[in-house]
Amino acid sequence: MRALEGLELSVYVMAPAHLKKSLGLARGKNDKVDALRICSFIERNGQDCEQWKPSTASIKKLRVLLAERESRIKMKGQLARQQHDYKLMKSLGVDRELLKLNKKLIEAIDVQIRKIESDIERSIMEDGELRKKTELMRSVPGVGKVVSWMMIAKTDWFTSISDPRKMACHCGVVPFDHQSGTSIRFRPRVSVFADRKMKSLLHLAAMSAIRLNNELRIYYQRKVGDGKNKMSVLNAVRNKIIHRIFAVVKNQTTYKNDLVLS
Repeated sequence: MRALEGLELSVYVMAPAHLKKSLGLARGKNDKVDALRICSFIERNGQDCEQWKPSTASIKKLRVLLAERESRIKMKGQLARQQHDYKLMKSLGVDRELLKLNKKLIEAIDVQIRKIESDIERSIMEDGELRKKTELMRSVPGVGKVVSWMMIAKTDWFTSISDPRKMACHCGVVPFDHQSGTSIRFRPRVSVFADRKMKSLLHLAAMSAIRLNNELRIYYQRKVGDGKNKMSVLNAVRNKIIHRIFAVVKNQTTYKNDLVLS
């Protein structure tokens, strides 16, 4: 993508699955055929596609740091899982030494993660607009540092995705109907085409929000009390968190909890 920034070209970025499913029944595949199919798609649907715009240096830096953080978290998880295997090596007499080395690696990775997170926070605080939007987002119940960082990176400063409904769809928290005629009808369910990382973070945010004294907790308890499925209600809380994030950023006002605490 960096090579395209300096060229005077109209660039479109889209999910490969979107392009593949739009082709209908297709046979054969090679680079030449793929190029023709992509050109044909742009000719037919170019007016409905938004042109790609390069991100700012701050967003690029944020995305790189978040990718590095995620990579180290995966390493840490893999090392933590290995500790369970060492119990099977007691007969070989190497379990204690391997466990010791494993813990040292985890400690080193923890230091790196904290350093990366510090760099992320510092880069945000150095940018006035980023700092303001981050503070607004964190005023929403359940929204912490990581959710605010990911929201900025995924929405490109709320420019590439400016509609909360589109973001909710992107995160896979919007249920869709599934029916055909009068005989086939399934309950609404979320789509499998979703940003799983964002969905996971929003799940943690929703779990945190319903433990605090705020209207989201009241909503969750009321719906569960009415007999609604807990996961379905929790998914609705995720959706509400997204809408509240976009609302505070758009209105440039912090979230106000109208719940009167006793």
